Amino acid sequence: MCLGVPGCIESISEEDSLTRMGKVGFGGISCEVSLAYVPEARVGDYVLVHVGFALQVVDQNEAQRILEEIGKIEDLMQDDNSMIRPSLPLENPL
Repeated sequence: MCLGVPGCIESISEEDSLTRMGKVGFGGISCEVSLAYVPEARVGDYVLVHVGFALQVVDQNEAQRILEEIGKIEDLMQDDNSMIRPSLPLENPL
């Protein structure tokens, strides 16, 4: 499962459709992100970012809703991290 994190496009440094890059802000932290998959995105738009690629343009309300849901997940992890801790098999089944 992929988790896309919303961020706001602060600047676009390359306009070529295949190498289009932009600076995206995530609550005070800015990262260079590929905008190749969202050619319609403009400065000020919110995008969902996964592993350095903007995958979808979303409106500000949707971005806020996603951030709230991520916050709930973080709260659950802090309350009881044993619920989410992955378990590894004790033996190699092969």
